[in-house]
Amino acid sequence: MVTSILHRATGVVLAVGSLLIAYALVALAAGPEQWAKVAACMASPLGFLVLFGWSWAFAYHLFNGLRHLVQDAGYGYKVASFVRSSWTSVFGSLALTAIIWVVAMTMRGGA
Repeated sequence: MVTSILHRATGVVLAVGSLLIAYALVALAAGPEQWAKVAACMASPLGFLVLFGWSWAFAYHLFNGLRHLVQDAGYGYKVASFVRSSWTSVFGSLALTAIIWVVAMTMRGGA
């Protein structure tokens, strides 16, 4: 039940985050001054939290969506495998988010 609710919630977060990405792209097209404002916002602690949360929502939605595809194929309906795949979605999304941010911080010197 919790993974289903999280899947729906992360879908909403991804939709709202997509609007923020669209706003950032419009600012990028508007010129360096507008982009500097967006970049400063993203570099703030709140901006970092939003970016980190959006990337985790993406990773969780991806892992849980793959889990649903496997279940739609008729596999993983026994209670033990259902619980295991649920935890795999949670921990896999945390691991993927950590990898994304480690690579981003290493390659760019900061997000």
